Amino acid sequence: MTPATECQRRLDAFREILRAQGLDGAALVHATDVFYFSGTRQNAALWVPAQGEPILLVRKSLERARAESPLGDVRPFPSSKELAAALGAPKKVGFTYDAVPGAVERFWARALGAELTDLSMPLRLQRSVKSPWEIERMRDTAALLCGVYRELPSFLRPGMREVDLAAELECRMRKAGNEGSPRLRGFNQEFFMGLALAAGSATAPSYFDGPVTGRGLSASSPLGSSVDPIPRDVPVLLDYTAMKAGYVTDMTRIAVFGRLAPELARAFEVAIAIQEEVVRGLVPGAVPSRLWAAAKALAEREGLGDRFMGPPGAQARFVGHGVGLELDELPVLAPGFDAPLVRGQVLAIEPKFVLPGLGAIGIENTWAVADGGGERITALPDEVLVL
Repeated sequence: MTPATECQRRLDAFREILRAQGLDGAALVHATDVFYFSGTRQNAALWVPAQGEPILLVRKSLERARAESPLGDVRPFPSSKELAAALGAPKKVGFTYDAVPGAVERFWARALGAELTDLSMPLRLQRSVKSPWEIERMRDTAALLCGVYRELPSFLRPGMREVDLAAELECRMRKAGNEGSPRLRGFNQEFFMGLALAAGSATAPSYFDGPVTGRGLSASSPLGSSVDPIPRDVPVLLDYTAMKAGYVTDMTRIAVFGRLAPELARAFEVAIAIQEEVVRGLVPGAVPSRLWAAAKALAEREGLGDRFMGPPGAQARFVGHGVGLELDELPVLAPGFDAPLVRGQVLAIEPKFVLPGLGAIGIENTWAVADGGGERITALPDEVLVL
């Protein structure tokens, strides 16, 4: 359960944003945003006035929302004719255009008779800065993920299919308390729990905005593990998320039966060097786009620039992304992201290389921005697991 003090802190900070923009309040309807402020993920909308107490309007389940949320005013969702009056007839209302369908936005505009203003970016920036309580939840999630990774030698075998390895990992994670697939904010971005990939499947391009995506099982789901067997002497890339109490952590490790080709072993060393350079720069005030540029420059100096963050011609243009209640949060270490880092932001740093014909290799850990550089959350050794 989210403590009442945590919800109150978040609401107080958000009200300052509302007042600074001259808004009467904000109508939050995206489930993750509602959960962030109310502590319950029921079918509900949250009204946050610039002055006064919030109102949680619940369609289903009112009983669970009242049991789970520390907010004082949790009531049934009114009819559309009564909605404006229930919220005090506001005239200027904040809304999250980035994550809400147009039909829903038009419903709220008509029902309130109000001017709606996009508050997506200020809200996402607020959510990107994690409190000590949130970081502890993420450490709990990381411990779950690390614990399952430590079990890999007991069940990973050469010749097993990628999808069978994925199923074994996912079964163990669920039994350990993983809540399921991570939430994503990006439109039409889908992700399962993670990727278990080897050989040709690991180098296959696909739609997902990431460096390694996998072939998947069909054109309908072209992401993740295939039915290919795992051969010897190729990297097995394990890129998995875990979610506990709503909070996501993200981590990649490499395993191999036998030994890596020299080109792959060298690429892994470069990935570790890039991780170290980027993590040193995870300090308050650092500029994300400059950290991206430094990572890309290091890859290019090592002659691997055309294989950095994806196969040639299909490379992702980032080296780190925020994580929290969603997998694709701010900040992003990428071109054009120039807002300085803030203490408490949490990012997954994932330098990876795709070498066609050889496989995909790299590293990923979750870190918190701190005064002395990145503070590690995923506490598992980075070394390749040799079996």
